[in-house]
Amino acid sequence: MPTATDPYKALGVGRKASDEEIKKAYRKLARQYHPDKNPGDASAEERFKEIQEAYDILSDADKRREYDQGGRIFGGPGGFDPGAFRTGGGGFAGNVGDIISDLFGNGRTAGTPAPERGRDLETDVHVSFEQAMEGAQVPVSVALAAPCPTCRGTGAKPGTTPRVCSRCHGRGVEAESQGLFSISQPCAKCHGTGTEIDDPCPTCHGAGQTRQVKRYKVNIPAGVRDGGRVKLAGKGEAGNRGGPPGDLYVVTRVAESPLFKRKGDNLEVDVPITIPEALKGATIEVPTLDGTKRIRVGPGTKHGTLQRLRGEGPPRTGGGRGDMRYRLLIDVPDTLTDEQQAAVDDLAAVLDGNPRERILKGAMS
Repeated sequence: MPTATDPYKALGVGRKASDEEIKKAYRKLARQYHPDKNPGDASAEERFKEIQEAYDILSDADKRREYDQGGRIFGGPGGFDPGAFRTGGGGFAGNVGDIISDLFGNGRTAGTPAPERGRDLETDVHVSFEQAMEGAQVPVSVALAAPCPTCRGTGAKPGTTPRVCSRCHGRGVEAESQGLFSISQPCAKCHGTGTEIDDPCPTCHGAGQTRQVKRYKVNIPAGVRDGGRVKLAGKGEAGNRGGPPGDLYVVTRVAESPLFKRKGDNLEVDVPITIPEALKGATIEVPTLDGTKRIRVGPGTKHGTLQRLRGEGPPRTGGGRGDMRYRLLIDVPDTLTDEQQAAVDDLAAVLDGNPRERILKGAMS
């Protein structure tokens, strides 16, 4: 994919950057220049498109390799060849098939370039913990290549139409003799499209596509986890030559809750209890997603004991709900009043035994 700006510079990463470093840089810049955060700022929207285009290249292993090589698939000095990697229109994959066919006498002739499905895209959406638990409809914006609104994807100036390529006669490929066999390669005149445009569209300059920011509403399902993906079918890049569009995958980034911690399908809460409650047992009030409930703490409860309320956790994708788990933590005061100290001394006097006796005997044996 040609770009006027070096994609590495656009994302501010080095040429040896890992996939994770590229994704991290993209997310940071996309949040900064997102159209929803910069309403009415044309320069921010253009920067957002540039960032998206750069990520489209560097997040795709083949396109990144193609950009890094800076030439045709055979390493020639001719610069970027938009038809070099096409499999449906006589690119490298097509050439291999043509070579085999010619060697074994099948005599296959490449046909008109096949339609190509558009690329899938991915973007992040940030939701609160409450939205993730209850479900929500949130807006999302994504920069993508879409059919040019002026020429409706033909690449030709309105009122004109592309004509069949005079060199390849619409096949999109041409054969070059190589002794015992011939190699089919993208037509040098139409670059594999099969058509010529005499009067290009003034908006897209003949490309048939422009970089546009599309805005959608996405339904976030209740109970979604951080990193969950929601698919918007057909909302990705437009296809080429009448091919279907790709899909858009929305990755949910869920804010942390100050109270609840996600543990798989369940939620966990730290609940402090007093020393008397741990010793004698008690009925205490605990938080839930919908308010509060009361649970029973048994006599002699140990520090860190887990108690569970079934079906009070987050909704599950396949139906039902997870559990709410309460970790009971014995709250020990930092300081004691004279009265509390006296009470502790009295308690110590009546609680016989040394709980460490068993392990100490084991260490001395």
